[in-house]
Amino acid sequence: MLSNVYLFLLKQQQSRRIRRSRQQNFLGWARALLFLGLHPNRSMAAQKKLQGVVAATVTPMTPEGEINLSVIGQYVDYLINEQGVKNVFVNGTTGEGLSLSVQERKQLAEEWVTKGKDKLDYVIIHVGALSLPEARGLAKHAAEIGADGIAVIAPSFFKQVKKDALVAFLRDVASEAPGIPFYYYHIPPLTGIKINAEELLNGIIEQIPTFKGVKFSDKDLLDFGQCVKKNDRGQFVLLYGVDEQLLAALAMGATGAVGSTYNYLGKANNSMLEAFAKGDLSLAQKYQCSTQEVISFFMAQGFGVAETKAIVTLLSGIPMGPPRLPLSSASEEFIASVKPKLESLKNCCYS
Repeated sequence: MLSNVYLFLLKQQQSRRIRRSRQQNFLGWARALLFLGLHPNRSMAAQKKLQGVVAATVTPMTPEGEINLSVIGQYVDYLINEQGVKNVFVNGTTGEGLSLSVQERKQLAEEWVTKGKDKLDYVIIHVGALSLPEARGLAKHAAEIGADGIAVIAPSFFKQVKKDALVAFLRDVASEAPGIPFYYYHIPPLTGIKINAEELLNGIIEQIPTFKGVKFSDKDLLDFGQCVKKNDRGQFVLLYGVDEQLLAALAMGATGAVGSTYNYLGKANNSMLEAFAKGDLSLAQKYQCSTQEVISFFMAQGFGVAETKAIVTLLSGIPMGPPRLPLSSASEEFIASVKPKLESLKNCCYS
């Protein structure tokens, strides 16, 4: 009798082991499919190639400094209809991403993905953070809500960061969103991390199979040129992030651009890209000089995130609100000084 009970229990245990093994094999295949971008909700994101102009979006806020999700739909329509821009970079520098809570960043990401569905071509969510667990959580969330890509800035409190450690950080974050494109957000003027982007590209696909390119927000065209050289097979997307130098970057091999001024200079820059693609360098130069004139004027008045929010508010009619402390609101003097220039943006060749 005891032997029969023992045999019964042994068979039960073996059966559980077989079921567990099958479940583990299934999960393993599922993870592999996700990693290859074959998940039905991720395949299109993995196949689309990001190019052209990408607006680094501001984060709308109430006068009290809370995020204002209610105007994101209007913002999407403004970018498409008034600026001809259908790609966005959410929660980056212009979007005050590192001044927001994790929950706020998730809410904004969800709203942009939801309101941009069937309207925007590409919604990239910046998920970088000083904390690795927070960045991983944001990356996983972005994948779950159907973002078209994620980007990560170098964590910058500790400046003595080595290349291998930075790549390991990026790899860990990317692993939480294995079915969507991953971009490195290179902005050493703000992070203080001096690792060249071209150095980072060495062997990165072996480390991060979903790696698709770089948002290069630096004026170091030598480093950028070396990135272009490493992109001889066109395997990377090289998005230039210094708006007033875009034409120079295009001549060197940039495949697109991400910037704050595309919130209000989108059409002019689209026209510049079209002229450059057609080989009309003279016309492309005209557009670049025109946009440089506008940017130079704004810079002379004192220019930053707060001023960008004020400009977008005045041009679009959508209240973008103040920036979050410790940034200060744009001054009344700035707003008064730029209003005539904004009228030219509405009525002249810049738009």
